[in-house]
Amino acid sequence: MARLIWLLAILLTAGCAQLPEKPCPVCPPPKPAAERAQYVETPFAALPGWDSTPLEPSLRAFLAGCPRAPAVLLGACGTATTIAVGDEAGARRFFETAFVPYALASSESGDSGTITGYYEPVLRGSRVRDAVNRFPVFGLPDDLIVVDLGPVAPEARNLRLRGRLEGRRLVPYYSRAEIEARGEGFRAPVIGWTADPVELFFLQIQGSGQLELESGERIRLAYADQNGHPYRSLGRYLVERGELTLEQASMQGIKSWAAANPVKLQDALNVNASYVFFRESADPRGASGALGVPLVPQYSVAVDRRFIPLGAPVFLATTLPLSDEPLLRLVAAHDTGGAIRGVVRADFFWGTGAEAGISAGRMRQNGKMWLLWPRGEALPRAD
Repeated sequence: MARLIWLLAILLTAGCAQLPEKPCPVCPPPKPAAERAQYVETPFAALPGWDSTPLEPSLRAFLAGCPRAPAVLLGACGTATTIAVGDEAGARRFFETAFVPYALASSESGDSGTITGYYEPVLRGSRVRDAVNRFPVFGLPDDLIVVDLGPVAPEARNLRLRGRLEGRRLVPYYSRAEIEARGEGFRAPVIGWTADPVELFFLQIQGSGQLELESGERIRLAYADQNGHPYRSLGRYLVERGELTLEQASMQGIKSWAAANPVKLQDALNVNASYVFFRESADPRGASGALGVPLVPQYSVAVDRRFIPLGAPVFLATTLPLSDEPLLRLVAAHDTGGAIRGVVRADFFWGTGAEAGISAGRMRQNGKMWLLWPRGEALPRAD
């Protein structure tokens, strides 16, 4: 078994640099995580602001994930459906009766971690290429091969390798730089075209979005897959190079830098070798996350599924972007992300459009998290 995983890793690691760091698998496969999760049982009364936090919206967010929830949550899902819309007291009784809170702590960083934000961007574009809209939004390439290790190695159940065939050899898939260099020779369907490569880059980081056509029609773009290369933060790269200060390295700051440095832009974008492909979604309910259900603005988060099962409620204690004002909320784990790695780590979904993007781009706060887990059930992972 170990030899099989090793051989697959060798096939796909040539030319791929492993980096520690939105739902995205990586190439090469990461070494077994040294980080361990601790789940410390905690009374509800010890959760900051629990008694004054509205829970009925949280109940609706939890229910949104129930169609795809793991079996361990189905009993709670059934009970939740009996609570009437608007019944705040009923929602509170439900959570306090059905679940036990567990404070999350990491063997590496303790009980505090980083809380960032993401959103669903809306890009202007066209179905056909023209003089303005020159940058393609790619669909899934036919030559992208996905190797799911879960069936042969249960310990690698969350690991998928991406590659392509070169003759009879399976080799790493094209990096961002290689995709850009191939231009029109890159074999993938084009969903649409847009004018701004930086906006397209951030669309890929967010993992979903919308393309607004001149007619006013909007095409909803859902995550289809990724090229298998590791995510690397553009903001961190620009800080390391002295192009930006840490305080300037927000999404808005990066966009301003890009506008002022067009000659350096493509090389900077290529630092993030990860490349995301999209599919058209006809779901009118909104952007979907890794769980396969629509995200709920300000009540859905992306987490590291190694430690927090998708669908589970999570109590989040952090602050609003660029502020000390508390943000205390019971959210639902509906999504994952290539940069969302760690026990106490979450990405807060702000919603759709420019206003949501401002909040998301500014959010990099410290926070704590509590997993709400069904009473009497074994914890998902413990030391």
